[in-house]
Amino acid sequence: MLSKIALVEAALAIGSATAASLSCSADLPFSCSNTTAVQDLCCFNYPGGDILLTQFWDTSPSTGPSDSWTIHGLWPDNCDGTYEQYCDLSRQYTNITAIMKQKAPCTLKTMQTYWKDYEGDDESFWEHEFGKHGTCISTLDPGCYPDYQPTDEVADYFNQAVSLFKTLPTYDWLAAAGIVPSATQTYTLAAIQAALTAHHGHNVVIRCSSGVLNELWYHYHVQGPVYQGTYQAVDPVGSGSTCPSTGIKYLPKYTTSTTTTTATTATATTTKTTTSSSTALPTGTPGALTSKGYVYVQPDGFMISTGNWYRAGGTPATYTPAANADGLTFTLKTSKGPCQVLSDASLSCASGNTASSFGYDGTYLTYDGSAAFYAAAAPSGQDKGTVYTTAQAVSLQMYWVAI
Repeated sequence: MLSKIALVEAALAIGSATAASLSCSADLPFSCSNTTAVQDLCCFNYPGGDILLTQFWDTSPSTGPSDSWTIHGLWPDNCDGTYEQYCDLSRQYTNITAIMKQKAPCTLKTMQTYWKDYEGDDESFWEHEFGKHGTCISTLDPGCYPDYQPTDEVADYFNQAVSLFKTLPTYDWLAAAGIVPSATQTYTLAAIQAALTAHHGHNVVIRCSSGVLNELWYHYHVQGPVYQGTYQAVDPVGSGSTCPSTGIKYLPKYTTSTTTTTATTATATTTKTTTSSSTALPTGTPGALTSKGYVYVQPDGFMISTGNWYRAGGTPATYTPAANADGLTFTLKTSKGPCQVLSDASLSCASGNTASSFGYDGTYLTYDGSAAFYAAAAPSGQDKGTVYTTAQAVSLQMYWVAI
């Protein structure tokens, strides 16, 4: 564990600054760890020295991939758990997307998948996070940059948040401890905390809404500027968990909700169960896909590089589309090779395959105009399910998330 933490600290120390790096003394203390006042607030985060990377698990409506938490923000809390906000009203930017397209397009692509607003307005969400929290990070003050160009600090804020998020695969850590999203299973606060602490090295603030797990706060102290410093995980201060000790629900994303209505008469009791969609799936423009993406499966899981259905957590494969001449259909390939519907109607991605043509209806992948795919059974554990285009016992659909 110590070696893993050291590697994380080293990786984050590299940073991802857009401007010239600031020269800071290697002898500076970590934020919130100083015994005397530090004057250079370009190299020392103050008063917001307790840096939080916060994550969401949105299910109503769902956001982001079905097997990943998403970013809430990067927050500079004070060392006693209080915090400042909206520290510079002159830097309440309203064009974060344009800034990131120019200064950090790769980070923007990650944000478009993993930093999502539950109301669908990602731009406003990003504006809010930087305006409220980013402007209160002392080491991101424009005056700290040797060759400052307008909005350099915006790119550094989002670069660092995304970089830190990538070191915190919450979904995988919980799944490794047997804590997976479920409509029926509940978990204890102690079990969730133990699973996260085993990897993070320190306690995490675990938050619930009405007993449903929906947010996590990871705390750090930083030596040096927030965008190029060394991060050290620490125990939380300030607000604690809002979850009950037992009975915590960890609901799956992009599922259906079931409503049961019971009517009682003098002679009988009748129960009627109806199922309706609880959230909207990611949508796009119907037609040929042109950018890389992940293929997720409804009801759950995702497609891996061999063209199989997988439900045991982890990272989905990257699928690369290539538009056909008709402009409506496209082929797919993965790291294993082209994806083909074989003679037995099964899907395979492998070298030597002849790529089949697929379609996209704005949400789901289609084959021969149909968004219906099938499996003989839902895979369990580490099993890989074979997907078919002809009727089998289990029906499924595959939706596209661009990356």
